[in-house]
Amino acid sequence: MIDAGSMNATTEQPASHEGSGGFPPFDTSTFPSQIFWLVVTFAFLFVVMWRVAGPRMNGVITTRRNKINGDIAEAQKHRGDAEAASAAYQTALAGARARANAHAEETRKRIGSEIDKARADADAKAHEATVAAEARIQAMRTEARTSMTAAAQDAAIEIVNRLTGETVSASDAAAAVKAASGS
Repeated sequence: MIDAGSMNATTEQPASHEGSGGFPPFDTSTFPSQIFWLVVTFAFLFVVMWRVAGPRMNGVITTRRNKINGDIAEAQKHRGDAEAASAAYQTALAGARARANAHAEETRKRIGSEIDKARADADAKAHEATVAAEARIQAMRTEARTSMTAAAQDAAIEIVNRLTGETVSASDAAAAVKAASGS
């Protein structure tokens, strides 16, 4: 069993230290040693940073800066290449458009000349047809006049024969018809 007296011994407060300043870092009697170790630690960390960590960080920063500058230079090069390709494309496109326009103009002129030639041929054929038709009409008129004159002469001979009983010669009938028609 546990003794009640031993329990009291473990729950007691430790004896207080007379003259203690409380929290050790705030104890003024230890300031010189604290300052010494602060300076030693700071000097050690400064040397480590200066000789080891600083150059490594500087190397990493320099490497990254060089990589970034190289990437920017490469991007500028690619941009220049792209602009040159775009300019070449635009030049080729303009040349193609000019050739297409020239070809279209040539085709328009060729078709226009073919149309003009076809129109001239059609006009010539129409003129020939008109001349031939006018010649046929003139021939029909002449034939009709001749037929009318002959019919008029026959009618004049017949009329004179019926009215007077006399026979008129064809030349006399033709002269009478000619005088009556006024030609």
